[in-house]
Amino acid sequence: MKKLVSILLICAVAGFAFAAAPAKKAAKAKAPAKTKAEFIVVESDEYDAGKEDPLLTAGISQFLNAEPTVTKVSHKDAAADPKLANLDYSFLPLYLIKKTDDIRAKLEKHLQYGYAQENEDFIILPHQTRTGVFTNKTAKPGVMEIFVMSQCPYGVMAEGLVLQAQKDGKLPADKEIKIRYVVSYDEKNGFSSLHGSAEWEENIRQLLIAKYYPKKFWKYLEIRNKDYRSSRWDKAMEEAGINVNKIMKKFDKEGVELLKEEAKYGQEYGVSASPTFLWEGKVQLDFGTASQLEGFSFLNPNAANNSAAAAPVGSC
Repeated sequence: MKKLVSILLICAVAGFAFAAAPAKKAAKAKAPAKTKAEFIVVESDEYDAGKEDPLLTAGISQFLNAEPTVTKVSHKDAAADPKLANLDYSFLPLYLIKKTDDIRAKLEKHLQYGYAQENEDFIILPHQTRTGVFTNKTAKPGVMEIFVMSQCPYGVMAEGLVLQAQKDGKLPADKEIKIRYVVSYDEKNGFSSLHGSAEWEENIRQLLIAKYYPKKFWKYLEIRNKDYRSSRWDKAMEEAGINVNKIMKKFDKEGVELLKEEAKYGQEYGVSASPTFLWEGKVQLDFGTASQLEGFSFLNPNAANNSAAAAPVGSC
């Protein structure tokens, strides 16, 4: 969706520049008639997160200056339809727009840059929603994975909500919560993280603590996150009862390999934002949708104040 929005903004600015000069005449002219846009949205049969996003539909329609009609099709029915059977349904919902010359022209840049695809019948807009379902992943029943950058304030907020739920006795007893890390890696350039090398180095320390001191991991986070950009991570370890030397002896070899695995795992799901919530290995969620799952209402920080306000949607 971020990719789509960025191009929409470019197009909008360009359009304004061309329209500015003859403004007075344009005011008298009739607005061009809207075209028709026939959407097919292929939805998940299992999870609500894989359904149509009406705001996305409206946004695409506005960009196309088109009157939308929407047909929702289940994944099962789409797979049985000869015209839809051979598409990539690895992430749902999948947005299709019936191809016309006019619509193709308006989405030409999206096709050119690979944000959209096409076949004989449709313009295909894959992985456009903030939330959705990975149909080709193995289910992990009852597991909530929270992808964070260790120096991202929103990721730290998510961890803080879990810590508070632990203290309040609100964690669902039959669910597991696991912290994962958002980081990039390649052989040539090594690790890359939004907040610099200090962040991915902290990721490594936390991975090692989780492995060798699992009962002290959340205690460490509670202490560390009070000043998560401080260089005195060693003080936080000591206060949590963790042997600093043991962790650092494993940093350069085992720790680096653990973070490489994290980078690979996040890449498999296309995770780039902190926090991102992955439910049962299949459902990608944000603060708002994650807090709507049974047992996870504590992920809405407003719930602590008995407020019905929506959860924040910010991320790094």
